[in-house]
Amino acid sequence: MKIQRARTFIACAALAVASGTAFAQGNDAQTGNASQSATPAAEVAKLSVDQQVRWLQRAQKSDALTKMDDAQLTALFEAFDPLVVPTLIKLGPSGYPSYEFVLSRWERLNGKWPAKPAHMLVKLEHEPLRIYAKWLPDGDHSGEEVIYDASKRSDEMYGHLGGLLGVMPMWTALDGTLARSQSNHKITDLGTEFIVSQFMTDAKKYVEVGASYKPQVEVKTVDGVRVVALTYVSPSGKPQFYAKKQTLGLDLRHPYFRTVEAYGDDGQMFEKIVIDTITPKSFDDEAFDPKNPDYKF
Repeated sequence: MKIQRARTFIACAALAVASGTAFAQGNDAQTGNASQSATPAAEVAKLSVDQQVRWLQRAQKSDALTKMDDAQLTALFEAFDPLVVPTLIKLGPSGYPSYEFVLSRWERLNGKWPAKPAHMLVKLEHEPLRIYAKWLPDGDHSGEEVIYDASKRSDEMYGHLGGLLGVMPMWTALDGTLARSQSNHKITDLGTEFIVSQFMTDAKKYVEVGASYKPQVEVKTVDGVRVVALTYVSPSGKPQFYAKKQTLGLDLRHPYFRTVEAYGDDGQMFEKIVIDTITPKSFDDEAFDPKNPDYKF
């Protein structure tokens, strides 16, 4: 038991040191080593963890990853130390202060996989957290709209259903019966930040149980979005971990995930998310006001 605790402590310390060092060095371009920026992908494995993180940060910012073919990207991410991606993700940024995105989301509810995904337009702003979500015409739950404003009611959202029966908007609990009948998540789980938070939570659990966090690497184009797909298989599955197996698609330009595929202990996919587009954008108060003439409340 003492040996296991020692290993856990050492692993956690390694992740913390790697994160701290990369943060201190990765944001100072003028003090960076030019030779590291020019390091061929095949030589990346020879670098220290913090140097690998710096290399990857620069490669994302310079669009270098987008210029690599699938084989080059696969070889690169297989060469990285297992701590590199969690450190990159931890350093972030995992999103933007305010942004608009379009996503497609499939969820297995009551054992059933949907015939088509929910296709959603989302406006999201932090401090305070405010969200407007609209279910688009070509997806499941078409016509629904929801607004959440933490500065007004932190535990409720205001919304209406789609179709002829959706003309009467109402306040409802974030995790109430109506919300759970359509999703396993709260409306506040929308966005890149939740995906990153869940990933980091699982990363810490891998360290705690002394399990390897080295993923299977593959480059995929998921519904038009090209990502580095990292597949992690957890030691024990749910409920200790978010999923038994999870494939996370890392954006080629930014330190967050664009796609998620999560599988339960039975091997069935229970969730799939694809962020089609994401655009930093500033909003005025009208964007989160049900009286906005563009909305159907």
